[in-house]
Amino acid sequence: MDDKHYLLSIISEGEHQQQDFKYRVADACKLAKTVSAFANTDGGRLLIGVRDDGHLSGVRSEEEIYMMHQAAYKFCKPEASIKFDTYHVDGRTIVIATVPPSANRPICALNEEGCKRAYIRIKDENIVASPVHLALWRESQKQQGAILTYNDEIRLLLDILQEQQSLNQTVRSSHLPRHKVITLLARLIRFGNVRCEYINQHFLFCQK
Repeated sequence: MDDKHYLLSIISEGEHQQQDFKYRVADACKLAKTVSAFANTDGGRLLIGVRDDGHLSGVRSEEEIYMMHQAAYKFCKPEASIKFDTYHVDGRTIVIATVPPSANRPICALNEEGCKRAYIRIKDENIVASPVHLALWRESQKQQGAILTYNDEIRLLLDILQEQQSLNQTVRSSHLPRHKVITLLARLIRFGNVRCEYINQHFLFCQK
């Protein structure tokens, strides 16, 4: 398959959890959010020089390629792994930036003020990771042989989570400290007792 047919083939998939189109790269900070989201979720690829409708517009300058590097290596902390492949089709240059899922989560994106935020990818959106995701990534760094002890606090949360609850609702219902609920939810997700879903711009938790 030549470059043109390959590009048209993957563009036909549209934007989804592992693919995003960028018409122009005018803001390395904004691009870093997508890099962070891909790295913290299932990985993905950015097609630079492709409009939202799939039209090939092309990368316009070396400055845009420079900003793509800046997004991954300057505006992501820790640095994100990223691979760049360049394609030339119909006189236009298209760059595919491929981001693998990171084993060193969270990969945070820096804003203009230098504040760090971690993102996750849900469908075709970059969503700020919840405190539970941050705790889950910390949990995942622990020993693989860790076990879950079913104490009174765990049983209380599982009882509350028979129905979908937000983090704030769970804290209120349990009367436990917020940091404790966050840690326990992360542990329950890690061990497959609870699932997290993103519904109507909120993260909701429920027993599996």
